[in-house]
Amino acid sequence: MVSKFTSNPYQRSKAHDLVARLSEPRRFLQVVAGARQVGKTTLVGQVLAQLDIPSVYVSADEPTLGDTTWLASQWERARLTVAEGRRGSAVLALDEVQKIPHWSETVKRLWDEDTRAGLPLKVILLGSSPLLVQRGLTESLAGRFELLRLPHWSFAEMRDGFGFTLEQYLYFGGYPGAAALIGDPTRWRRYLQDSLIETTISRDVLLMSRVDRPALLRRLFELGCRYSGQVLSYTKMLGQLQDTGNTTTLAHYLDLLSGAGMLTGLQKYAGDAARRRGSSPKLQVMNTALMTASSGLTPTAIQADREFRGRLVESAVGAHLANAAACGECEVFYWRERNREVDFVVRSGRTVVALEVKSGRAPEMLPGLDAFDAAFKPRRTLLVGGNGMALEEFLGRPVGDWLQP
Repeated sequence: MVSKFTSNPYQRSKAHDLVARLSEPRRFLQVVAGARQVGKTTLVGQVLAQLDIPSVYVSADEPTLGDTTWLASQWERARLTVAEGRRGSAVLALDEVQKIPHWSETVKRLWDEDTRAGLPLKVILLGSSPLLVQRGLTESLAGRFELLRLPHWSFAEMRDGFGFTLEQYLYFGGYPGAAALIGDPTRWRRYLQDSLIETTISRDVLLMSRVDRPALLRRLFELGCRYSGQVLSYTKMLGQLQDTGNTTTLAHYLDLLSGAGMLTGLQKYAGDAARRRGSSPKLQVMNTALMTASSGLTPTAIQADREFRGRLVESAVGAHLANAAACGECEVFYWRERNREVDFVVRSGRTVVALEVKSGRAPEMLPGLDAFDAAFKPRRTLLVGGNGMALEEFLGRPVGDWLQP
C-alpha cells in the first residue's frame, strides 16, 4: 500500500506537507475531506508513521460508536497521551468524523478548551462526505482549521501508481483500491457496485442527510451515469425517471450526490449569475468508473460502441475538470446558445478557457468555439482529441497548466 502512494506525486506532496506541519511546534486543526476510496486514511496513516511524536488514530465508521460522548472520550485519551509523552505534543486523528451527530460543535468545545489550557494537541479530522464536512466546518469551526481536499485519482496518478494505460483509465477510472481487480472486470464491477456505489449512497448520503425519497435519489444517480456528458432539464429528468416529484427535490438530491463525490451538474456559462443558476445542468460523473460499472458493458463492448466510448471520453475530460473544481482550483461550466455549444468552460479568477472534446476526427470548422471566442474572448480555446491535442496529454497534466498565461 505504501508504494502506491509514494509513486503518486500528488499524494506524496500532500503527505510531505502534512508531515512538515505536524512537525512544527504550533498546534493546528487539519481537515482532510474527499470521496470514499481516494486515499485519505492511507495518506494519514503514512503521515503518522513518519512522525517522531505519539499519535492516536480512531474511526467513527462503526455504527455503535457514533456519538459525542465517544468523541470526547477519544479526545481525552489523546490529551493523556500528550501528558504522558516526553516530546511535549501528540496527534489525534479522527476518521469518518461526519458520522458523529453534532461533531463540529463538540470539536469546537474541546479545541477551545485545549486552547485555554495551552495543551499542544494537534488534530486531524477525516471525512468521506465533503458536503457534510464543509457544512460542519462553516457552522462551528470557522477560523480554526486548514482544509485539504483529496480528489479522485487522475490518469497521471493511476498511470504512475498502477501502470494504467489510457484505455484502462477510461474504463476502470481512478479508484486505487480497485486497481488490483481490473484483470477480472466482472469482479471489479461487483466491487464497485457493492463496496463503493452502494456504500456511498446508503452510508454517506442517506444516513447522513434527510432524504424523503431514497428510491428517487438512487434512480437519479443511475440516470446521471447513463447520461453523463449530456444536458438535461430537471423536468426532462423527472420524465425519464417517471416520477411526479418536484424539480427542487431533484436539484437537492443532485447536490447531495455531488457532495459525496459521485455525480455533479455543471451550470451553463453566462455573464449573469442568476442565469447560470436557472440553467439546465450538464450531468457529469466524478469518476468514469461509476459510468462503466453502472452500464454493465465489458471493456471490449465499449471499444466496439463508438457512441458510448465518445461519451466516456468526454466524461473523462469532464471528471478531470470537475475534480479540480471540487478542490477549489477553478470553476467548470458548459456553454450553449441556440445550436452552438462548447463542451466545457473553465474559469479561474478572470481567466477563462474553452474546451471542445472529440473522440473521432474533428471537423475543420468548430462553430461553438468560434462563437464563444467572439462573445467572451477566453484566454485560450482547446480542442481535445480528434485532430487536436491528444487526450492522453490533456488528462496527463494538471488542470492549472491550461489556466496559466
